[in-house]
Amino acid sequence: MLDAALIKECADPSLKPAIVEQLVMAAGSGDPLAVTVKSGGRLILVPKAASPEEAMAIVRQYAGQAVVRVGLTQFPAGVGVKEATDLKPDLVDPCQNLRKGTAMFAKVLRIVAKWYGNPTSKDVFPQIFEDAIYAWKTGEFEGVSVFQAEDPGGTLANQKDPRADKPEADTVDAAAPLQIEAEPSDEKKIGTAGIRVDLSRIGGQE
Repeated sequence: MLDAALIKECADPSLKPAIVEQLVMAAGSGDPLAVTVKSGGRLILVPKAASPEEAMAIVRQYAGQAVVRVGLTQFPAGVGVKEATDLKPDLVDPCQNLRKGTAMFAKVLRIVAKWYGNPTSKDVFPQIFEDAIYAWKTGEFEGVSVFQAEDPGGTLANQKDPRADKPEADTVDAAAPLQIEAEPSDEKKIGTAGIRVDLSRIGGQE
């Protein structure tokens, strides 16, 4: 859980605290020194950084060759940077990372909201938020590179915490059919997972 004082002091003021928390829960990390490196869609295992210096060394090593995400918001480290030496240690500072990450995420939300025609209904916001999280993770939305794209500007209307605002009765009723539908597919998944494990064992013995 993010510290409320940190959100208040550092997060982009255009985002509600609940939205900032959801961003970090859905796409960020609880570790301000967390560095994730992906190349060609594959995760590259990197050593866990024990200090800001170590985290920055990993970032500089891979920036420009792979997709590098850093810190609480898993901010895309190489965006707008020409040289690896331009990467600043503030990427792993919790406050600065939250400031940069939430400002960038607010822009991504505005891009997605604009694509939806900037709806004002609160009911649409969870869908916009979900798409924005997907865009944050992939760097793209509807063929647009969201981190490099122009900020369409405007305010983010009717930010609704994707988890909240549901009366308990509604939540139970809404969830009940999903559980029933999910059970058979879970059984199928269990079966397929078993097969996958067996196949990998066979592969391992070769």
